Amino acid sequence: MISIPQDHADRARTLVRECGASLFADLASRVDERDCRLLVLEVPNGRVEDIFARLEEVEPLRASFIPQGIMSLRPPADEAEQAMTDIQPRSPLEIFLGGLQSIGSWTGFLGYSAVAGVIVWVGLFTESVFLLVAAMLIAPFAGPAMTAALATARGDRRLLGRSLVRYVGALGTSIVIAFALSMVFDQQIATGLMVQTSQRSTVSFLLPLAAGVAGALNLAQSERSSLVSGAATGMLIAAALAPPAGLVGMGLAIGQTDLVISSLWALAIQIVGINLAGFAVFRLHGMKTEGARYPRGRPGLSLLSLAVSIGALAALLALQFAEVPQYQQSSIAQRISAAVKDDLSGRGGVTLVSVDSQFSRARPQGQNPVWVTLHLHGDLSEGAREDLARELSRKVEREFGVEALIEITALP
Repeated sequence: MISIPQDHADRARTLVRECGASLFADLASRVDERDCRLLVLEVPNGRVEDIFARLEEVEPLRASFIPQGIMSLRPPADEAEQAMTDIQPRSPLEIFLGGLQSIGSWTGFLGYSAVAGVIVWVGLFTESVFLLVAAMLIAPFAGPAMTAALATARGDRRLLGRSLVRYVGALGTSIVIAFALSMVFDQQIATGLMVQTSQRSTVSFLLPLAAGVAGALNLAQSERSSLVSGAATGMLIAAALAPPAGLVGMGLAIGQTDLVISSLWALAIQIVGINLAGFAVFRLHGMKTEGARYPRGRPGLSLLSLAVSIGALAALLALQFAEVPQYQQSSIAQRISAAVKDDLSGRGGVTLVSVDSQFSRARPQGQNPVWVTLHLHGDLSEGAREDLARELSRKVEREFGVEALIEITALP
């Protein structure tokens, strides 16, 4: 709905028709004791910002729009089906304003962050995976993640600063809550789920990239063209951030620096990865530093923020592949299991039943061995089992450069 002065009405009607809008109604109105026209329009998603750009010079201009899908049945009747299936993504202006609406009050934001921290701590402490899923549903990390990507695409210094402050506030709240609970309940050691969650893979960088794409697409797709809810994409972003935040607080409480360092690395790569992926999706949907009704965009700031994100991601990946196995333990454990399986497949007299490889967190940073548990089918004497364990241990240390502790159970 556009309210425009009477003397500009003819020009406005021409401009909106050129932008592909349909004029539903043209009503006489009065604003501030001045005769105006109220135009009620149906506008394709992709042309919303074009209309505002064409009407920028008309003052005073008042507009209100509700970015929802409209089932429009216009003549001719045989084109109704085509109109229903022609679903366009939202305009850059709608995407930007929708992202801004995700910024709620500080009270609710920090409240949800604290509750998520409690549930993450309980899930990791009691080794309940379903509680981690519940924490991901509650954690409000998707808001600052998407607004930071929007700020990078727009070059908005104010929005970028607000997003980073909210990032720090949310993650800091969850970390402090997890730390406090570990101290109150006198936690002494890391649970099995904590150890498992803290181990990184060589493909860890794919999760933030996928989360950033999903979150940005959820903002960019029109209401009726997306089968995925905002809660689902928000959960994906929280899945990348909530468990590492809880592990930082718990690791600090029990004095395990390897848990803390690994989780801080994970938080950093999630933040920059989500930002880069979201930036790319928003730019592909037409978002630029300059747009209608948007004067704060700065191309230089957008490029600087993008360069910092790319540089940070490159540095984090370089650290991951330089510090072996600290940031690749999950992947290396799988490769060790595969190497042991290949070794045993060529041996006669025994058949591999199962093999499991896991890194420990009980020793100081950089000194944790891999524990390999083997179940074999075949008659092996105690001496033969010891010889096989020593041989496999030397093979793992030679090929992967890590200490290996081998446990073999032979089932006759």
